[in-house]
Amino acid sequence: MKCLVIVESPTKARTIGRFLGKEYEIKASMGHVMDLPKSTLGVDVENGFAPQYEVVEDKKKIIAELKKAAESAKQIILATDPDREGEAIAAHIIKVLRNEDSKKLRGKKKDNNLPISQSLNFSISRIVFHEITNEAIQEALKNPRSVDVHLVDAQTARRVLDRLVGYKLSPLLWRKVRRGLSAGRVQSVALRLIVEREREIEKFGKEQYYTIHAFLRKNTVNVIASEAKQSQNEGIASSSRSVDMNVTPRNDKDTESTEFELIEINGQKIELQRSFQLYDGEYRITKTSIEKEKDAKKIVDDLKTKEYFVSDVIQKEMRRSPAPPYTTSTLQQDAARRLGINGRRTMSLAQKLYEEGYITYHRTDSVVVALSAQNSIRSFVQKEYGNKYLPPKPRFYATKQKLAQEAHEAIRPTAVGQVLSIKYKVLSITGEQGWKLYELIWRRAVASQMNDAVLESTVVYVIASKAKQAHSNGIAASPLDKLGDPRNDKTKNDYRLKANGSVMIFDGFLKVNPLGLQDNRLPRFSAKQNLDLVNVEKEFHETPPPPRYNDASLIKTLEEKGIGRPSTYATIVSTIEVRSYIDREKGKFIPTAVGIAVNDFLVANFSDIDDIPFTASMEDDLDNIAHGKKEWKPMIKEFYVPFEKKLEEVGDAARVKIAVEETNEKCPKCGSPLVVRTGRFGKFLACSKFPECKFTKALIEETSFTCPKDGGKIVIKKTRKGRKFYGCSNYPRCDFAAWRLKDITAS
Repeated sequence: MKCLVIVESPTKARTIGRFLGKEYEIKASMGHVMDLPKSTLGVDVENGFAPQYEVVEDKKKIIAELKKAAESAKQIILATDPDREGEAIAAHIIKVLRNEDSKKLRGKKKDNNLPISQSLNFSISRIVFHEITNEAIQEALKNPRSVDVHLVDAQTARRVLDRLVGYKLSPLLWRKVRRGLSAGRVQSVALRLIVEREREIEKFGKEQYYTIHAFLRKNTVNVIASEAKQSQNEGIASSSRSVDMNVTPRNDKDTESTEFELIEINGQKIELQRSFQLYDGEYRITKTSIEKEKDAKKIVDDLKTKEYFVSDVIQKEMRRSPAPPYTTSTLQQDAARRLGINGRRTMSLAQKLYEEGYITYHRTDSVVVALSAQNSIRSFVQKEYGNKYLPPKPRFYATKQKLAQEAHEAIRPTAVGQVLSIKYKVLSITGEQGWKLYELIWRRAVASQMNDAVLESTVVYVIASKAKQAHSNGIAASPLDKLGDPRNDKTKNDYRLKANGSVMIFDGFLKVNPLGLQDNRLPRFSAKQNLDLVNVEKEFHETPPPPRYNDASLIKTLEEKGIGRPSTYATIVSTIEVRSYIDREKGKFIPTAVGIAVNDFLVANFSDIDDIPFTASMEDDLDNIAHGKKEWKPMIKEFYVPFEKKLEEVGDAARVKIAVEETNEKCPKCGSPLVVRTGRFGKFLACSKFPECKFTKALIEETSFTCPKDGGKIVIKKTRKGRKFYGCSNYPRCDFAAWRLKDITAS
């Protein structure tokens, strides 16, 4: 008799099988085996909001296989994922096994009231592990436990809550806006963030301003004199080098011009800060007080008449510490920012990497690293990079989430020293994107146990004096000698300028996880040194509006506001995109007319629900349920009673019209103007007289690219699931298609 181990996926089963002996039989449930029905609400609101779970139709064959395997098993081990979803799957597997359909099993009649251990004459246990390695699995087998009812309750509460909101609001949207739409507790707030941001951009009043930049270099005479003095100190006769006032400066750092920015006029700072309150928080901009071109020109002209002297050189050491290993949220953000991979794709690739045993579990909000893994990383750093890169003590990081599951680990590689040996295996399984994601995870984890990077920061302040000074003996005399420290007597100086520089002294963790920092080395300036003016320029600016959301910034905002959970972010973005609520433009989210109409209707009628504080508080409640600090049914009731009342009130609300974009084209049927509408599968052209005239035709969005197959125009299309792709305008004669524009150029 074997032990039956049940996991979610065949890949996970295969990987675990490498570490378990022949006494184990491993089966995959293929995800959830039970769920709420699709066609009905599936929640008994009259009887404590009891969920009416049923066996998933396409899982009946799998369940039959699990039951058959259970008949000959001496023990059942549930090894589903270490989170709420995994816990719920484990609970549902137990439920379907207890509700055995066969008349007899092992000589016993079915009794649904008996625990499974008694009904089927074997023990059942739950194990969890955060990485699929031999050590982790063996340790988990030594520490079995029962299913955590609190985690199951939290998952049930979330499922019931989302079902109530989705199945109650969506039909309302069908009646009041358009058929085929949907609403969600979290997705609607995410949509609102995008819509509100677009309106904030539209109403943002740009302000014009100028910055002034002076390009200065060391005085040629002073440079040569300094060199002569240095030579003399080294025992070389100063007479051996004559001072030539007309010598052309050498092309080295000391004689190159340096850009200085104007920061003060007559002792008054010209930098101004503006603060704007946005829907998701505060937005700050920085500008100068120079707002008119004539004022900027006047300053430029005046600066051309001045003489420049270094007033102060401030150098200090700066340290930059490594970030903690990735959580689900930070991984999605960095994958979007550094690799151009969206959240859904990131989670898909991470799932494969986890199931193949290459990384730890990828759905986590914890930055904790197991002590054994920490020691392994430190040993690797010491061996590969030397002691100077290794801190004396291990680094520990604090998790920011209030109710983060500290039993979880951060996302890290399972075998830090095998990065090169597994490269081609990862490539073969996940492709280039998967390898890049693994490398990102590896670099972040290794860097987290390395020393700080050390930089030398230099700030040089320059004073433009009121009048040019006469030179004597070939060496310029600085008026600062007479004026003293200009910081104590600013009114006697017209202008103050600044230049910033930094140089890497020690790369530290950046050796492994470079962040694109570049040295900005300034020439060797010294106080009271006079400088030559090369040029003065004014630069025009406009204050930028708040940026549109992209994958990284939306995920960051959702996490900061406590909306949803990182494991759901990818699905949220995908859903509102598939529903044609948003479009992407150069990676930025822009709400469509449909998205705006849906948002406005929900905000107008359900402002208490469709809001950041309310949604965040619901997440806190779900976390408290998971920690056994709150009951789930009273929490659902507290939400549903006022929600149901509001639904009744909104039933009489007026229908919302979706804004349309007018075109110059005429309807071939009735001659009325054609307008651009947004449907389930994207934008299309329709008659403005609808429903009297029902003429429609496809709206072709062309690109500047040509088809590599037949030279036709490349156009933007959408799949039935709403994903954009690029295809030939001559379809079906030409079937060329590509997901990315760069794939077209590479063809």
